[in-house]
Amino acid sequence: MHELDLQLRNLRLSALQFANPGKPKLLALHGWLDNAASFLPMAPYLQDFDWVALDLVGHGRSDHRAPGAWYHYVDYLGEIVQVLDALGWQQCHLLGHSLGGALASVLAAAIPERIERLYLIEALGPISTPEDRALGLLREAIQARGAIGGKQLRLFRDLDQAVQARRSNPDMPLSEASARLLCERGTRVQDGGLMWSSDPRLTLTSAIRLTEGQIRNYVSGIEAPTQIVFADPSPRFINPEAMQARVSLVKSAEVVRIPGTHHLHMEAPEAVARALGLIR
Repeated sequence: MHELDLQLRNLRLSALQFANPGKPKLLALHGWLDNAASFLPMAPYLQDFDWVALDLVGHGRSDHRAPGAWYHYVDYLGEIVQVLDALGWQQCHLLGHSLGGALASVLAAAIPERIERLYLIEALGPISTPEDRALGLLREAIQARGAIGGKQLRLFRDLDQAVQARRSNPDMPLSEASARLLCERGTRVQDGGLMWSSDPRLTLTSAIRLTEGQIRNYVSGIEAPTQIVFADPSPRFINPEAMQARVSLVKSAEVVRIPGTHHLHMEAPEAVARALGLIR
């Protein structure tokens, strides 16, 4: 494993590279506010791949977007294509968790000729919003965007305090070991302490989200064989019925549900690897 810097047209992205020449190429995409280290627990089960775990823009050790920019998920797609080009990969497999899985599934539909297989964890397409929520969402986003400039960023005295903060979200429970992996890569030294290295704008309300019908149209275009793992029970932000309706539209998809939490690839990596068919 070694650190990799990828210079794109207008920003620099960081990644962890696990070089294995001659093996199938795989790009791993992490979840919201996570980073490339979220795939370290799965590394022992990805030895049949020549693979790269990316820090998405605004996350981990990658650059943030320019001042004044938003973090629309569609903007990630072009950057991921640039990453594939920078790596010289004409085709690859995609492994994605949560936000990364949403991006992987939409990208597979958008450029099917370049994606050989999809491995998705807790995702198939992005979060949707009903049409009658569109205006309210936009108003919330504009208000939040105006307020973030005066927001005081939290300063942690040490890594242990950051780890405890990372574990405090009841919707995304994490073991201390998993939280520590994310915090080691996801903090930066500042004013004698530590701050999150992720862009604070990532926490803003999305200004625009797709409707469920639009997302179903997207996933219906996935041509790559697709393996999906969902946690049981589902976190509150994942609608199992909506996900099953999406799954039914994918040409070749297999779903496995295993006991665990949203970060089950960190907490139970071997079980996830088996469920995805990465090991037998």
